[in-house]
Amino acid sequence: MTALPPPFADWFATRGWTVHPHQQEMLERAHEPATLMIAPTGGGKTLAGFLPTLIELAEGRHDGLHTLYVSPLKALAADIRRNLTTPVTEMGLPIRIEDRTGDSSATTRRRQRADPPHILLTTPESLALLISYEDAPRIFAGLQRIVVDEIHALAESKRGDQLMLALSRLQAMVPGLRRVGLSATVEDPAAIAAFLARHPDPCGILFADPGPDPDIAMLETDAAPPWAGGGGRYAVPAVLDQVARHRTTLIFHNTRAQAELFFHEVWLQNEGALPIGIHHGALSREQRTRVEAAMVAGQLRAIVCTGSLDLGIDWGDVDLVIQIGAPKNVKRLVQRIGRANHRYNAPSKALLVPANRFEVVECLAALEAVKARDLDGEPRGPGPRDVLCQHILIRAASGPFRADDLFAEVTSAGSYASLGRADFDACLDFVATGGYALRRYDQWQRLMQVDGLWRLRDPRGTQRIRQNIGTIMDTDLVKVRLKNRRGGMPLGEVEEGFAATLSPGDTFLIGGEIVRYENLREMVVEVTRRPEKPPRIATFMGTKFATSTQLSQRILEMFRQDDWPELPPATRDWLRLQRARSRLPQADRLLVESFPFGGRAFTCVYGFAGRNAMQTLGLLVTARMEAEGLDPLGFVATDYATLIWGLRALEDPAPLFSGPDLRAGFETWLAGNAVMKRTFKQVAVISGLIDRQTRGQRKSGRQAAFSADILYDTLRKYDPDHLLLEITRQEALRGLVDFGRIEEMLARVSGRIDHVRCDRPTPLAAPLFLEAGRVPVEGAGTERLLATEAQRLMDAAGLEIDPAEAGRRWRAPF
Repeated sequence: MTALPPPFADWFATRGWTVHPHQQEMLERAHEPATLMIAPTGGGKTLAGFLPTLIELAEGRHDGLHTLYVSPLKALAADIRRNLTTPVTEMGLPIRIEDRTGDSSATTRRRQRADPPHILLTTPESLALLISYEDAPRIFAGLQRIVVDEIHALAESKRGDQLMLALSRLQAMVPGLRRVGLSATVEDPAAIAAFLARHPDPCGILFADPGPDPDIAMLETDAAPPWAGGGGRYAVPAVLDQVARHRTTLIFHNTRAQAELFFHEVWLQNEGALPIGIHHGALSREQRTRVEAAMVAGQLRAIVCTGSLDLGIDWGDVDLVIQIGAPKNVKRLVQRIGRANHRYNAPSKALLVPANRFEVVECLAALEAVKARDLDGEPRGPGPRDVLCQHILIRAASGPFRADDLFAEVTSAGSYASLGRADFDACLDFVATGGYALRRYDQWQRLMQVDGLWRLRDPRGTQRIRQNIGTIMDTDLVKVRLKNRRGGMPLGEVEEGFAATLSPGDTFLIGGEIVRYENLREMVVEVTRRPEKPPRIATFMGTKFATSTQLSQRILEMFRQDDWPELPPATRDWLRLQRARSRLPQADRLLVESFPFGGRAFTCVYGFAGRNAMQTLGLLVTARMEAEGLDPLGFVATDYATLIWGLRALEDPAPLFSGPDLRAGFETWLAGNAVMKRTFKQVAVISGLIDRQTRGQRKSGRQAAFSADILYDTLRKYDPDHLLLEITRQEALRGLVDFGRIEEMLARVSGRIDHVRCDRPTPLAAPLFLEAGRVPVEGAGTERLLATEAQRLMDAAGLEIDPAEAGRRWRAPF
């Protein structure tokens, strides 16, 4: 067994620590080419990953960069630097540790290129920028190890594919490079190991002791959850009570809008004046930094947050995590609850708050999955080719290359191991010429081949390439600042589309403040504080997570039970009534309900395929209904069902769900749909066809969309087989429309359809009425009318409704 050198053994002893078994095992495996370590949150993963590096640097002189650390978050890199600096300083080790992210100054970045530190902490985008420089071989000449933290989060996005392509380049520069991956939440270790390893080299997998089960339950509240909605407002008093009982609480939300609305409601009800902050990615860096500093200093009792605090950042003494709304994904829930009691073998404590009545069922399914250590996740597909196109540009920026050499490098990256030479050559041709329809335009003539070497036609193109590196496709955002003569304090960012809807005097929430829109000047929203006026809306659309396949399956399994003693009485009675009035959905059958209400014919389809897929199903089924003369008027979709309303009752649902016909209808619909243009814009930006920045100035979302629309229409007309159109179609299928889950649903039910005709809305369908768009009704009686209509609906379904909820949540869909 490898013993700790005396300085390290003494340092552990002075702190009363012993080396954990998995940390010791990492020392034993220090010289293996690749190792994936799966250890619980708070189990010392980071120290385990860095121990071999610290020991190697302490025992012998090493000039230049020794270890590269890559994380998904800039804040996580800064946090790791703080944590690593402590042992290095206390042991007096001559080791320089620095971070390099988008927040680093130009001066710092230049110095790091000239004189790299021993340990550099960075992000995938900053690493891609580093390998684009001509002097990259010198910068990385002494590199020994790379540590990829929270690898599960990177593996789920194109950022991970870009990182692995960058590692293939680094491995070509320094063949002996060793790779380490760290994570607490890996559902398929073999797949992540293959993703991390240099193909076809093996990657060892090290499992740490998973530790005790978390202390996790649903929060008990005096009020029952509402029938619809996602904000959790009803639970604010119970949440504040829990905050008062704990040292520091993280209150997670799935979207920025929900976080803003909940934070605003918390402050309205915070009679004890508990210090509470808000943290999410659209707030200004200054605001996030202030909240983080206050949290570390123990000055906050709670932080309302989103995924910005998901990962392994160790902020302060957190002893409770509250998840508002169903987590939609078990891995996300496990990651979040691990923020509490962030210590080895200390159980995390968490409470779940279902935002509505159905989410009670979903939260219970998630609790059971966590206790069973049953993580969810979708299988990884092949490496995306738009990311490969960007990598080819990055490689060209660093100097000339041979196609054969680059192909060998690329196919050593796990997700590109199956890439065929024809597909690689197609990407290279696109990068060089723009493709058949665009090769006549100089702006897309970027590469040329001389003596077997590919090089940039214009060396000045390197600046343009570097300005546009990255795969993160945020919603187009504009800055928000307080208005004054000198340029006011930055508050954060809002969607450009949202800003376009504002008129002077409109109020909205940002960073927990109510602000008044004054004007839009030079792509900056100028606002003033208006705390006395109610906010018009929260500003952020945010990501709308779809319930994972595994969670959906668990919910359907729960429906097979005879009864549900583990559910609260209100939810249990609701499901019993559904079974009595109609039936409960089953995993191997498709439940379709038909019923009249308010002079319209309604059809409810329970597919449990996730929000995107159910939305797509609504589009396809209503198109089929239109063809059959059923006169559909609209629909609304949730994760579990699609509610359609129209003029004529459905007699036979089977023809609507014929697999081949549905697929054909989908192809026709997709070809001309706005989804394709939206997806094409993302593919075009990542692949380098459209710049997001020109001469250092970021394009507005409208400018980029206008360029993308013109190019999309041009390619469809003149070059329908263009590489980017092919990539766009693949991306749309598995992304925004999620047609794969519709096909999985149809295969699962295999034509077995239960059509239940009812004389009124069923208990399970009734909440979907509250999800639809509000009919604009002007005048003082609006809320009274809405409450009356909501009560009429719930009376028809045999359900009770809170009067306050009736006025607030009713959305008439017809």
